[in-house]
Amino acid sequence: MTSGILSELVAIVGERHLVPGETLRTRPLDFWTDDPTIALALVKPGSTAEVSAVLALCDDRGIAVVAEGGRTNLNQGTRADETSLLLSLERLNAIGVPDEGALTIEAGAGAVVQTLQERCADRGLRFGLDFGARGSATLGGALATNAGGFQAMRYGVARDQVLGLECVLADGTVLRHLSPYAKDNTGYDLKQLFIGSEGTLGIITRAVLKLHPAPVTVNTALLAFPDFDCVTRTLGRLRRGLHGTLSSFEIMWPAFFELNAATLFGARRPLPPGAALYALCEAEGFEPDGDGALFEALVGAALEAGDVGDAVIAQSSRQRDEFWRIREDFEAEQALFPVLIDFDISLPLARMDAFVGELDAALRREIPDVIALHVLGHLGDGNLHLTTGLPTTERRGALKALVYGLVARYRGSISAEHGIGLLKRDYLHHSREPAEIATMRRLKAALDPRGTLNPGKVI
Repeated sequence: MTSGILSELVAIVGERHLVPGETLRTRPLDFWTDDPTIALALVKPGSTAEVSAVLALCDDRGIAVVAEGGRTNLNQGTRADETSLLLSLERLNAIGVPDEGALTIEAGAGAVVQTLQERCADRGLRFGLDFGARGSATLGGALATNAGGFQAMRYGVARDQVLGLECVLADGTVLRHLSPYAKDNTGYDLKQLFIGSEGTLGIITRAVLKLHPAPVTVNTALLAFPDFDCVTRTLGRLRRGLHGTLSSFEIMWPAFFELNAATLFGARRPLPPGAALYALCEAEGFEPDGDGALFEALVGAALEAGDVGDAVIAQSSRQRDEFWRIREDFEAEQALFPVLIDFDISLPLARMDAFVGELDAALRREIPDVIALHVLGHLGDGNLHLTTGLPTTERRGALKALVYGLVARYRGSISAEHGIGLLKRDYLHHSREPAEIATMRRLKAALDPRGTLNPGKVI
């Protein structure tokens, strides 16, 4: 059976584009996990027609298929087993020429996000999705997990970038609706079923994306705050005063900020320690003669009002990059925690500070061997990232149960932008009601009745 199915797959994609299971074992599961990749094989179709043929064959033979993107997923959404086929979309990486009039572009699911960003930037355009794994993550993976990132406050999350979509169902049926326009009220918006479904309902192969004019100015500041109320007032001040050009507002609690700032810059750290909270804010605009002055004036007004205790505005691109390194660099954190456990949650803005305070106290009381609690996130869209660490894996389950139980009590989401995958599946009930989960199961049964696509993930 095994040799027969592999021969049939080779007939579809060619011998060079099938990697046997024994070869895959030398490759880590993903960027975050050193476990070996376990699968029947890895197949790399070169077209939508080949994806369709592979899926039709596997669906008919009862072989599960797990789609791969850039393998940067944090929830083991691409873990397979010895009987499952991995399907990589890396060869479907074509990127069209941006339509500068319509502000759209068509791209294959295997296109690397950073390559797509650069293609648009060459034409003076902006693709509105950006996150730390941009250099490895693919468009298909970003859409399948509904990725968020640094600029979601301004441009929205992955699903907000999509005008049209092509995908393949479990039985090989191709759904192609690559519309290049925003207004399309022709029945159900099927593309939204597949965006965020993590490859459990269909395999995304191509998309038409909306673009934006690329800003021509950038102003960046690091701010220190005396309390959380001052943070929210400053966020509101900048949103109103910057006329929609505020792109990022990244909040950092002191345990994370001060560790990274001291590790990266030592005595050169841009802000002294001791603040209750820190934020990295950035505005990108279109008025070279006035944007910088407006940004400085608003930061100055927040300082004068006492909402900002200290501030430094980047005076060069190098200094801007240094500010962003504090937010994006995780090497010091990885060295601090022998067993690193992170969480990606959303909460109502008004309840974030209380949540963090209660969580910190609960961890100290109930799991005292937790090494530290690091909190940071995209404040403007309600997304916080929590990182904790333990000396061993012994109490990992208790820690997760505590965090997700508290998220549920605060009526938050257990996953803001990283998806559910395998690692969060058993906690889904903390954010979704039984009727919602039952409806998800009905959708899965309708679109993938044999359970071919990424079984065991999400639900």
